[in-house]
Amino acid sequence: MDTYFLGTLAFLILFPTVIALILLAVKSDAARGGIVKLSAALIALGSIVLTVLYFMNGKEILLAFEAEWISYVMIAIEIFLMVVIVYLGIKYKHYWACVLALIQTPLVSWFEITHSGVIPISYNLYVDGLSVIMALIIGIIGSLIAVYALGYMKDFQKHNEDQKDRRGFFFFIIFIFLAAMFGIVTSNNLCWMYFFWEITSLCSFFLIGYSKTDEAIANSFRALVMNLGGGLGFCFAILFLGNFLNTLELTGLLAGGASGAWGYYLTIPVACLAFAGITKAAQMPFNSWLLGAMVAPTPVSALLHSSTMVKAGVFLILKLSPLMGVWLPGYSQSFGVIYYNWAGLMVMMVGGITFLLASFAAISQSNAKRVLAYSTVANLGLIVTCGGIGTAAAVWAGIMLIIFHAVAKSLLFLSVGTTEHRIGSRDIEDMDGLFSRVPAVAKFMIVGICGMFIAPFGMLLSKWACMISFVDSGNPFLILLLVFGSAATLFFWAKWLGKLCAIVAGKDDHEAIGIPGEEKAVLGTLATLTVVLCLFFPVLSNGIVVPYLGSVFADIETGMLASSNLVIMSILVAVLILIIAFFFGKTKKRIVPIYLSGENAGDDISFRNALKQTQAASLKNWYMEGYFGEVKMNRIGIISTVIILALIAAWCAVMTLGAIITMY
Repeated sequence: MDTYFLGTLAFLILFPTVIALILLAVKSDAARGGIVKLSAALIALGSIVLTVLYFMNGKEILLAFEAEWISYVMIAIEIFLMVVIVYLGIKYKHYWACVLALIQTPLVSWFEITHSGVIPISYNLYVDGLSVIMALIIGIIGSLIAVYALGYMKDFQKHNEDQKDRRGFFFFIIFIFLAAMFGIVTSNNLCWMYFFWEITSLCSFFLIGYSKTDEAIANSFRALVMNLGGGLGFCFAILFLGNFLNTLELTGLLAGGASGAWGYYLTIPVACLAFAGITKAAQMPFNSWLLGAMVAPTPVSALLHSSTMVKAGVFLILKLSPLMGVWLPGYSQSFGVIYYNWAGLMVMMVGGITFLLASFAAISQSNAKRVLAYSTVANLGLIVTCGGIGTAAAVWAGIMLIIFHAVAKSLLFLSVGTTEHRIGSRDIEDMDGLFSRVPAVAKFMIVGICGMFIAPFGMLLSKWACMISFVDSGNPFLILLLVFGSAATLFFWAKWLGKLCAIVAGKDDHEAIGIPGEEKAVLGTLATLTVVLCLFFPVLSNGIVVPYLGSVFADIETGMLASSNLVIMSILVAVLILIIAFFFGKTKKRIVPIYLSGENAGDDISFRNALKQTQAASLKNWYMEGYFGEVKMNRIGIISTVIILALIAAWCAVMTLGAIITMY
């Protein structure tokens, strides 16, 4: 069985890498399309095979895969990437990227070379329930985005004929990205995980700056600098674990924390790794890099926001979650209050504040991609908060949020991209009557929005589970953040949904222009997945998530949603599907003049007002910029989260200094 696991993991990491190199050289559209489609299918199949092997094994699998030369190859590649970053930083005069790269790469390389064979590493790779879920998201959603990009990037090139055709490089980075993500979610050796972690940071830099405009270059360097800052936290965690706790394995860190032998020292590497996860997940004060990614082509936005880049951050935080919800030796339980360790408190507060303020900021946005960006930051904040609470129920909710968010949000991003190419705008105010102008895409977008906030879809049920875990945590501040943040979520999604569903006369059918077949197929598949996942919610929970939680938590019953509730929600989804299927196309509708708050002028788009004047009808949303403007929300969020992170950083520095003094 180990051989099959190892072969599948090697395929998922190496095959996309080989395909990336091939695509870098391919110039023909037909050849590129065939290679991408076939490769995407094989990668998706590989992730499914990994899942089947996991179920056949019945438990997590740890793989030794001892090959010292691989570590040296990784070190060589890390040094090469450092040289690339330094070169680009000097070329574009963004010197912070050079500084951060020159600090962490030599540190990690020196550490790996000098400590090679000194620190025992039993297992370099592992697969558990969370790894399988992430592999499915990367393999299926990521591959679908790559296929969608074929048609989209062809249109993108037509709209930017003055720019050099660099689609070969674009798909090269996409497939390298997928390979690195598979590496992150299956690495037990933290040095290996760090290697893949930094590759995703550099890939995001190239994807965000793809158009090479001044704005794109500035935003790509912002993303690179912030993620390199998180990588520096990862680097410090590796150094601390290796020098003071004598382990470099994620499973070793979890086992050592569970035993309670490390006491206060546990929180230092956990806080550093959590900091890396916070930056990668674009939590405040680092959310600006993800918002800046909107300048990139839509497939990039979908890839970074839904299935890969940001999910690496929340993946790491959820993996560390069992170490955050515990209270450590030396903490009191006076007055019946549970004091979380500092790492858990940091993660909880940063995630909760980000969820609330990003949800508020989304209210003030009319740019559809910016609404999706703030919604992404907010939902990631909710997942991060679940990780900080550190209970089985909270992690269950966090994993479910990851799954449903990945599918529904990728559907929405790609739908907005297709809509923009059809109507020439991504502004929600320009989407009047989209249901009659681009009907198929509008239906897909409606499914995505409903999947994000309406019962009986999975996101709402997951948020319900969040609320239960927040209440059980005994932290009233978190409950307030969830309640008001969720109210804001309802507000901005309902505004957009109303725009889509409105029927406006006199609008052209832009679908006649022709939507590329790849785009239609991918959008239809994602819409179907959004519904199917809700139908099989109980199977997903009881088959993968709950067994995983049972392997890392002693008590997985407290605060968990009853299986009967999951079944009821699945039945409601099935009933909804049957109702739509039964009545679809079966109506004796009567076309009547539209009521327009006055006498219809006869064209269904204008009316006579109280002064007998002919006035054009319009549908406008209220964005409350004065109350929830993004500048104001970001300022509050940055100040509050910087204070929290600074306090935790100071505490970690003092504790590290104490460890050094004790050691020497």
